[in-house]
Amino acid sequence: MHFSVTAIILGLAAVSSAAIADVEGVRNVERNSIVLDARQAKKATGACCIPNTSLKQDACTDAAGAAGKCVPGGPTACGGALNCVATTSLACDNSVKERSGVLCRFKLPNGKLQDGVNQITSLSQAKVN
Repeated sequence: MHFSVTAIILGLAAVSSAAIADVEGVRNVERNSIVLDARQAKKATGACCIPNTSLKQDACTDAAGAAGKCVPGGPTACGGALNCVATTSLACDNSVKERSGVLCRFKLPNGKLQDGVNQITSLSQAKVN
């Protein structure tokens, strides 16, 4: 099986160009570093996390200035976005990994946990992804 020099050069060029992205005039940067920079640039502050950007369990700062996490459901209506809930108001299970941390949900005053629009009684009932 013989390959011509031209075929080898074209193959190497295709592989090297597939690994490089040109974003906003920045050349020769790996694609995953662009995504990482975009996600690290924004940290949610306030009652709601950043729509279409924040992931479950991302760190945030709630409206009162306390450290918290982005979770589905909380004390404020966020129109489908994740809620930023203070760490003291969360129930967590360190043995279950979810997105960028461990599984946590907002503790309701009635003792139940908020999992999106659902109220659950145990973290084992939470929808994890």
